[in-house]
This record gives sequence, C-alpha cells and structure tokens, in this order.
Amino acid sequence: MDSLNPEHPPVIDATATRPPLIGPFWRTALWGLFIFAGMFVGQAAVIGFLVLRMGGPIDMASAIRVVGGGLTISLSVIMGLPAVLLAAWIATHFLRKPFADYLALRGTSWQNFLIGAVSLALLVGGWDLLSRSLGREVTPGFMAEVLKSAQADGALWLLVVAFCVAAPMSEEIMARGFLYRGWSESRLGVVGAIILSSLAWTSLHLQYDWFFFGEVFCIGLLLGYLRYRSNSTWLTIVIHGLNNTAATIQTFWLAGS
Repeated sequence: MDSLNPEHPPVIDATATRPPLIGPFWRTALWGLFIFAGMFVGQAAVIGFLVLRMGGPIDMASAIRVVGGGLTISLSVIMGLPAVLLAAWIATHFLRKPFADYLALRGTSWQNFLIGAVSLALLVGGWDLLSRSLGREVTPGFMAEVLKSAQADGALWLLVVAFCVAAPMSEEIMARGFLYRGWSESRLGVVGAIILSSLAWTSLHLQYDWFFFGEVFCIGLLLGYLRYRSNSTWLTIVIHGLNNTAATIQTFWLAGS
C-alpha cells in the first residue's frame, strides 16, 4: 500500500489543517462593517435622490430641511432593510454558511416571548422613572421632531413602518444576528459578544444624548441575552419592534398632550 511505502507517502491536504488567515473576531468585525456600509449606502441613496429631486439650485438650508424631514428619514430607514439583507446574504455566502441558520432566523416559544416582553417593560419603565426623577424628558426630542415632520409630510404611516418594522429588522439582523453569532464563536464568548454587539448597536443611535445612549445600551444587553437564551433573532426583532412601537405611541401621545 502507498501509505506504507516511504517512496510514496500519503498526500496531505495542507488546506485542511491550515488555520484561517483571519480569526472569527476580526472576520466578523470586517463583515459587520460591510453590512453597515450596505445599510448606509441604501439609506444615502434615498436621501441623495430626494435632494436631487428638489430641482433647481440646491442651497444648504433646503438640503438640510429635506434630509431631516420625516418623509426622508422614513424612506431611508425602509430602504436600508433590503440593503442590509443583501449585504448579510453576501457575507454568509462568502463564509459558506446557510443564511437563515447563521443569523438564527428561526421561531421560538411563547415563554421566551413573554419573558422578553415583560423584561422590556420593566427595563424601559425603570428608565422612564429615572428620567422623570432627573427632570428630563421621557422621550428624545429627536423623536418628537421627526413625528411632527412626518405628519406635516403626510407620511406618518411610513414613519411607523420605518421605526417599528424596518429599523428593528435591519438592526437586529446586523447586531444580534450577524455580529453576535460570529463574536460568540470567538474568544469573546457569549458574554463578550452580548456586550460588544450592544455597543455596536448603540453607536448607531448618534441622534440621542448620553442618557438615552445608556438606555439603548441596556436594551441591547437585554436583546443580546434573549438572543442567547432563545437562539432566535426573530424574537429580538419582535421585542425590538415592540419597544419602538411603544416609544412611537408614547411620543405621539406626549406631543398631543
């Protein structure tokens, strides 16, 4: 047999034992940046289209008004979703992983849903009480301004779709779906992946001040735990959507009161 013949040693596939050029932490981080870039391009394309659609000479004041308008924000957030899905599919394709399985796009039990919903209510309620005790607004001023702008543009329903459906799906697929999965398989482990993916998600909310940054980060930790507990990104999408829906209703109610 060739395997016992020193003149014909067995052929060893070097690629089978060769370590990957990039470890799971940096591989996940780089592909995460790629997914974020995809979301940014998808949103920026809408903003650019609406600014150019103004026609005539474009002055800075008019451009800022369009960019900060409720219609523009709603459409840009909505269009960010297909961009994130495409970028995530490309990433999982190059990683040779099944798209839905890698991102944990699977259902979960009603028990996990109830645990998530109750935990979210307690967490947000606690932050609301802290906000009132400090003499702060319960909702960010940004939310009220966007709501009023969307109403003026006749795009309130688009804003609801954007904030309560598109944003939770885009952000959860990127943070709890892709980043958590890859980082939890690195030296960070589960706890490190929950913390770091929560920080990455919090950094997307630059429109808020330090106080709401803290609240967003804590919500991210809860969503990360739910992702770990249930192994389901669909659960975090739904809980995230509930949070945004409650925040939208609360802002609408406070703005009208």
